[in-house]
Amino acid sequence: MGLYNVFNIAGSSMSAQSVRLNTVASNLANADVVSTTESEVYRSRQPVFAAVMNALDGMGSGNQNQSTPSVRVAGIVESNAPARKEYQPDHPMANEEGYIFKSSVNSIEEMANMMAASRSYQNNVEVFNTSKQMLLKTLNMGR
Repeated sequence: MGLYNVFNIAGSSMSAQSVRLNTVASNLANADVVSTTESEVYRSRQPVFAAVMNALDGMGSGNQNQSTPSVRVAGIVESNAPARKEYQPDHPMANEEGYIFKSSVNSIEEMANMMAASRSYQNNVEVFNTSKQMLLKTLNMGR
């Protein structure tokens, strides 16, 4: 694996963590959403990451078995956690039985996810910057 592949890995990982941060933001924004029915209530979403090995065509490199790893978002899954059911007959969104359904988003878990995604993003920025510095120092050795 060449030094240039590090840039691809760090870049794809930063992109994946950006999706994770956006998903967390969406979950936190909808944490207090209320609905009349359990089927309509907001459910938290989480991205699923996959490691991908992209085979290179080997054009000009002479190494036919070389591959470039990367990270991609395989999809976004919705939580199966049940909605919180509360009895509030005076609420405008209450059903005929007087119940409202609240999202089961756990704000504390989402904040922990946000911190982890932010740190992972920052780590990938550091990998990117360190690799760039190493490449520049290697190029300057020839002077």
